[in-house]
Amino acid sequence: MAKHPQEVEGFKGSLDQLVKSIGNMTYDQTALFIGKLADEIKRQADADSARGRTKLASELHATADELYHARDKMNLAWKICEPYMKD
Repeated sequence: MAKHPQEVEGFKGSLDQLVKSIGNMTYDQTALFIGKLADEIKRQADADSARGRTKLASELHATADELYHARDKMNLAWKICEPYMKD
C-alpha cells in the first residue's frame, strides 16, 4: 500500500459516494467526523513541523484550523435541527 494512497482503504465506492454518505449522516456525527479529520491533519502538521517542513506544516495547521471552524459550524447546525429529529 502506498504511504499516501489516492483512495480510502477498504471503501469500495467513489469519492463522490463517500462524500454523500458522510454528508447524509446526522449533523452531530458529521461534525464529529470533521473534527477527527482536523485532528489527523493537525497530527501530520505537527510531524512535518518537527521535520523542519515549516511551509507545509503552516498550511496543514491552517487547514486543521479551518476544519475545526467547520466542525463548530456543523455543531451549531445540529443544535438547530436536533429538536426536530425523530428517533
